[in-house]
Amino acid sequence: MENKYIVIMVLGSVFVGYVVTSLILFRFPLILHRKKKLCFRPVHISHRGGAGENIENTMTAFKHALSLGTDMLEIDCHLTKDGRVIVSHDSSLKRVCDSEGHIADYDFEDLPLLKEHHRLDFKHSFTYDGTGSSDRKFPLLEEVFREFPEIPINIDIKIDDDELIEKVNALIVKYNREQITVWGNKSSTIVNKAYALNPNIPTLFSIGGVVKLILLFYSGLLPFVPLKESTLEVLMPSIFLGDDVLPIIGGKVRFVLRVLDVLLMRPPLFHHLERRGIQTYLWVLNEEHEYERAFQLGATGVMTDFPTKLKEYLDKNPQYRRPNSSMS
Repeated sequence: MENKYIVIMVLGSVFVGYVVTSLILFRFPLILHRKKKLCFRPVHISHRGGAGENIENTMTAFKHALSLGTDMLEIDCHLTKDGRVIVSHDSSLKRVCDSEGHIADYDFEDLPLLKEHHRLDFKHSFTYDGTGSSDRKFPLLEEVFREFPEIPINIDIKIDDDELIEKVNALIVKYNREQITVWGNKSSTIVNKAYALNPNIPTLFSIGGVVKLILLFYSGLLPFVPLKESTLEVLMPSIFLGDDVLPIIGGKVRFVLRVLDVLLMRPPLFHHLERRGIQTYLWVLNEEHEYERAFQLGATGVMTDFPTKLKEYLDKNPQYRRPNSSMS
């Protein structure tokens, strides 16, 4: 019996020691980890260049967002049949061009023009009307890099293609953008390939990485574990609970979304990552109350389809601007 009590006391002491150590390191993570030093700190991020104000992922959209003082452009990349890296969210042409086939089926010069209208993925009731737009071409990633040499850019590598990853990396290196670019994908495979190819380019958390992060956070192990990623870019689940993003979702899905919102939207988690130099971007937020919640949660920045609306919000709420932000 005495041995049993000794074992219980030892286990209890180990547990208490673990909890206390975890809490201390959670608050002071630099005891174990070197803080990441990013050369950008975006508050205002334009999703696809601002898909609610221009034809998405076009040079016109990027120039418009930058004219408003956006801190970062969020873009997506694919590879054409002749091996050119272009900026596009979809691999299929049906939604963006109303044409059959995929980007990979066309040489760059043969790609059709983009449609003048498109509905937003994150604001279902809104359709952008670009009637008469003079810019309906898919831009090359190299063209974007040449035009905006000093602007931080967030690149989503849309498909698991070694050639695409290698060519995007080559362009980043060619234009000396390793310190002002973040790249990755929801796929852990793509993120791991990107990091292995060039660890000097900041990477984002994949879905698998986010799940791991949550498990580490709630188990108390997070302060002990090194993280290779530099940015946490996650959707804010509460935006799906309205009818303007997913018009028809059942009660079970809504319950799951609420649980995800509670689990993931945690200020202590965001603050811990911030202390380790890891920035948090929430997407895709298009309403003022969504901006407000994101910044109150401790997000570094917000991705939006409406750069004008976010600029106006930040103008009214300068407390959410960061010293290193480029917003004027």
